[in-house]
Amino acid sequence: MIDQNVNLDWRDGNTPVSTQFDDPYFSLEDGLEETRHVFLAGNMLPDRFRPEFHIAELGFGTGLNLLTSWMAWDASGQNTPLQFTSFEAFPMSAPDMRQALVAFPELYNYAERLVQAWSEDPSLSTLAGIDARVILGDARKTLVQQDFKADAWFLDGFSPAKNPELWGANLMLQVSEHTKFDGTAATYTSAGLVRRNLAEAGFNITRVAGYGRKRHMIVAQKRAS
Repeated sequence: MIDQNVNLDWRDGNTPVSTQFDDPYFSLEDGLEETRHVFLAGNMLPDRFRPEFHIAELGFGTGLNLLTSWMAWDASGQNTPLQFTSFEAFPMSAPDMRQALVAFPELYNYAERLVQAWSEDPSLSTLAGIDARVILGDARKTLVQQDFKADAWFLDGFSPAKNPELWGANLMLQVSEHTKFDGTAATYTSAGLVRRNLAEAGFNITRVAGYGRKRHMIVAQKRAS
């Protein structure tokens, strides 16, 4: 188990808001649909799913993106586990994770398995049915130590204005270096800082319609070397 080391406020009873970054963990409108719009559709998923497909993520949070991807993977008819690697500096407790995920009854069967595994080991070594791994600590230090190359990235840190460390040029370069040559990335933000850093790291950037009240978001494709 892990100790609670992130301070939360709650809106409407089950939407967690980081007091450190003054930012909600998911859309106040509909977090599940936001994940589907931004991270699945933004990475052209599930159309690109294939055996050994690997999703990587900055900002594990409540685990909502993992659960949504896992359910989509199973629904697509894949018969091997999805690979999912996430980086998280401020893990929440299992009870808080369960409270947050109550908002998404469609994910209940997956969420219960996640919360149980998280309470046993937040690296998710005991989570069956998906090849998942959460790497705790500052991604600026931990990503460089990894040797995988992802097919798709979910860039889901807190707002760049409030959490610029997770959107910096050096970290975006590491994201690029840990992306396959035809890989993609997507994020809910369209901030100029993020666009510039991803472009300089080797991605072609496109602004597309965001979710809900967000006018734009970013989708990115890694350029051939």
